[in-house]
Order: sequence, then C-alpha cells, then structure tokens
Amino acid sequence: MKILYFGGQKSGKSSLAEYHAKELSTKHPYYLATYDTRFGDGEMQTRIQKHRETRKEDFITIEETHDLASVIQPHHTYLIDCISMWLLNRIEEDETTLMTAIEELENIDANIVFVLNDVTCGVIPIDTMSRRYVDLSGLIGQKLASICDEVYEVKLGLRIRLK
Repeated sequence: MKILYFGGQKSGKSSLAEYHAKELSTKHPYYLATYDTRFGDGEMQTRIQKHRETRKEDFITIEETHDLASVIQPHHTYLIDCISMWLLNRIEEDETTLMTAIEELENIDANIVFVLNDVTCGVIPIDTMSRRYVDLSGLIGQKLASICDEVYEVKLGLRIRLK
C-alpha cells in the first residue's frame, strides 16, 4: 500500500503519517529520514531532534538523502519524511530523473507512507531556484497522488481523505 500525507508546515502531517505507518506494520516500521545534515542548519537540527523524540523506539531509522529505492526492501513498512527534503537534495537534477526515482518506489512491494510539504498554494516565487522547487514539488506531488492508494491533505492536525 502507498499512502501520501501532504500539507503545510506544522500542519500535523508527520504525526498522522507516523501513526498510519505504525498501524500498517506488524513489526517496527522504518523511518526513512531524507534531510541532508551537511547544510549545517541549527534550527533544522532542533526539528530533527523533536521528530526523533516523537518516534521514540517505534521506528527503525534509515538516513538516505538521495536514492530512496536502494534502501526499501519488499514486504516492510516505510515512512518517508519527507519527499520535500529529498527534492531539495536533488534540486539540480532534471525532472525526468526525479520522476523515474518516484516511479521506482511505485514498483516495490512494500507499504510506503510519503510525507510532502504543500508549497504550491502561495505566490509565484521571485527567483528561479525557488520557482523550480515549487514547480517540481507540485509535479512530484501529482505523481505521488497518482501512484498512491490513499491520499490525505492535512490542515490543523486534521486529515482530509482525497483518495
């Protein structure tokens, strides 16, 4: 089963996705963390620590910033948190390569719960790189929605099932 949770920052999507991944798994699910710590962002390190504390020992953590399919094994449950960070890590790559990477995940016989920030509802960014990120995020979100069995939008900690 493939499931997508998307919403704005601090909408509650990660908590709901974590809960869903635990429900799907008969053993400890895997938490696939995508943030690339080489950026040296202290505030992001604080966010990461909060996520770790929330997860406790409920998940087995795997850190993978680029090649998600290489660490996902069939017949297990994975929470990928988040696709937005994965995209940031690979922003210089072309759209076809990124879409192919998402398609590879579709073909793995595993439960995968995706988390994606919804950054597509604001104004058109003024700079080229930000526009590229927003555009790719929207396209990847559409692709994920098409391959997922269930899709949830999250607002204010509430999930709204779209598919």
